[in-house]
Amino acid sequence: MNRQKVVDAALAEVGTKETPANSNKTKYGAWFGLNGVAWCGIFVSWVFDRAGVPLGNVGYLRGFAGCQYAVAHLSKLGTITKEPQLGDIVFFDWNSDGRYDHVGIFHSWKDRKAGLFCTIEGNTAIGNDSNGGQVMRRVRSAKVALFVNPKVLQ
Repeated sequence: MNRQKVVDAALAEVGTKETPANSNKTKYGAWFGLNGVAWCGIFVSWVFDRAGVPLGNVGYLRGFAGCQYAVAHLSKLGTITKEPQLGDIVFFDWNSDGRYDHVGIFHSWKDRKAGLFCTIEGNTAIGNDSNGGQVMRRVRSAKVALFVNPKVLQ
C-alpha cells in the first residue's frame, strides 16, 4: 500500500541530522538540487519519491521546497481534508496568521478528541519546530494544522 510505503520511508529517516549542524545541508537537499536551504518540504518530497509515489511538479520538478506555494498549489487540486489518513501531508501555521511555516507527514491520531496527532517531520527539533535540523517523530495539535491528501495517494 502506498500510504504505508510513505510512512515507512519517513520512519527510516528518523534520527537523521543535517551536517554540519545549522547548515541545512542534507542528502534530501542534495537530491532535490537545493542543498543548504530550509528542507522540511524537500524532505516530504524526498520521502514520497523514495516510496515510489513522487509528488510531481509542485513548484519544482521533484516536488516542493516552500510551504506557501505548496499549500496554494495543492488547495487548487481540492486535496484539503479534515480527515487525515496515514501518509497525508500536514502543513503547520504556528502563528495562526495564514502563512504556513512547516510541513510533515501524518502518522496517526494520538488523541483525536483533543486534536493531537503524530507526525514524521524533517528539519525540526524540540525548541525549534521549523528549522531544527533533524528528522523526528512529533506530536502536534490540529489547531495549527492543514491536512492534505495528495493525489498520488488517492
